[in-house]
Amino acid sequence: MPRIYKRKINWGSTPLEEMERAASDVKVLLVVLVLFLVVLLLVVLVLVVKVLGISVDMERRQSLEDQLRCPVCLDVFTEPLMLQCGHSYCRCCVRSMTMDLLGQLQCPVCRCSVDGDSPPPNVSLARIIEALQEVNVSGGAQPESCPQHHNPLSLYCEDERSVICGLCGSIGAHRGHKITPVSSVYSRMKEDISCLMTEFQHQKRKLEDQICKMAYNKSRITNESDVLKWVVRKEFGELRRCLEVEEAGFMQQVETSAAILISSLQNQTDQLNLNLNRLQEAQNTLQDLSNEGHLDFIMKYGSIAPRFREIQELQQKEERIFSSLNFKTDFNHNDIKLTVWKRLQRKVLPVPELLRLDPQTAHPMLELHHGDTVVGCGALLRRLPDNPERFSYSYCVLANRGFTSGKHYWEVEVANKPKWRLGLIKGTTNRKAKLGKSPESGVWLIGLKDGVYEAFTLPRVVLPVTSPLRRLGLFLDYEGRALTFYNSTSPDELSFIYSFRLEVQGKVYPLLDVCWHDRGHNKQPLVLPQPHREHLQHPLVLPQPKKQVM
Repeated sequence: MPRIYKRKINWGSTPLEEMERAASDVKVLLVVLVLFLVVLLLVVLVLVVKVLGISVDMERRQSLEDQLRCPVCLDVFTEPLMLQCGHSYCRCCVRSMTMDLLGQLQCPVCRCSVDGDSPPPNVSLARIIEALQEVNVSGGAQPESCPQHHNPLSLYCEDERSVICGLCGSIGAHRGHKITPVSSVYSRMKEDISCLMTEFQHQKRKLEDQICKMAYNKSRITNESDVLKWVVRKEFGELRRCLEVEEAGFMQQVETSAAILISSLQNQTDQLNLNLNRLQEAQNTLQDLSNEGHLDFIMKYGSIAPRFREIQELQQKEERIFSSLNFKTDFNHNDIKLTVWKRLQRKVLPVPELLRLDPQTAHPMLELHHGDTVVGCGALLRRLPDNPERFSYSYCVLANRGFTSGKHYWEVEVANKPKWRLGLIKGTTNRKAKLGKSPESGVWLIGLKDGVYEAFTLPRVVLPVTSPLRRLGLFLDYEGRALTFYNSTSPDELSFIYSFRLEVQGKVYPLLDVCWHDRGHNKQPLVLPQPHREHLQHPLVLPQPKKQVM
């Protein structure tokens, strides 16, 4: 408001002077009033311009957002991807588009066929959208000035997590708190959000990969189970056919034996009927004779009595022949299961292999005997050709046959030898250096040392053997990728020891590691027992392993 000057009346002045002074005061008041109106007009103009500017910015921002909308979902682009035709879409919208068999999809805007496998991200468009979102966040509903001090909110209170002005931090309620500039807090929070987004994206990709792996494993397991079902049906179908053949054979034996007995009984019945007719005729003759007179009776009886005695003697003789018959077959019905089981063994189980040792692979200190079926460690190193097949470091020898397919069973006699190793080796394994005793080196072994039976894996596995092993059986299922060891010490039974999981291609050989003779303490040999003829005809029954295949 203009200041009102109180004029002190000077009673000594003239009226003209008083009028001049009053006119001067009026001019001052008019000048002050004009200045006040000008300032008020400027304030109104500033407010109008600011409001109009905000409205224009809002309209421009809305127009820009309309230009940044996806043509498919009509929302602002999210992770925009650019197709080869130049149009951009959200990542999720591109994934929802239908591709043909060649991986091509049709652009919804220009209808061009483009590659839909891996369209690149539109980085420039993504940055524009991010900048627009930052502007929207900074120009949102949050107040730009402190409601208490009317100063800009330029600071951030770390203790109470609120935006404050400078006076709030220096003399206000946040005095003494940890204060940080808003720009620094904004940058820090943006970095945190960026890290979180990156981590979430990484976790999302991991989950998507796991889902894909789960779907693949589900499909693989379904296919493998279908194949295994087919194999099971095929194997049991063959077993059923074998059982049907055996059943038909037993039924044929029963029917043949029964037919022979029934035919014999029928012949006996016919003979008995004939004898019955003879006796009936003799009885009728005797009845007629008994009605004759004394002289005729005596005369006729003397002539027919010898014939009656012959009939009686013949009847007594045939009674001794026609004794009761018992139904018997060539087999005992209590032994049917055992008989069929033994026959099935020949059809479904492998026979023991007829193996010998290959002297070309034996270490120079090893000595072979008995037709290359017995090997022991000698006392002297012999001079032998250093051919590539021969072991130069380890006291080993291979069998004369290798295997690339099929199922094979062989036995090795260890007797009371205190140290030995047996198993299988890849044909390409280096034989000139120290033998790597692990499946990773292409060697699958079990052995005995210091009274402990071990499987040579990484790490080694102590075998739960309760009684000394004198003879071992080894069963190789090449297609089944398994090498199984059995205790064949008992001639009537095999017991499971251990099983390896084979990951191998190419030829593999049976391996015998005699080990060093230890100055005579380990001089006992290893023996490849030769199967007897009955063993070749009647294969052994291999029990199923109860342990996990390694």
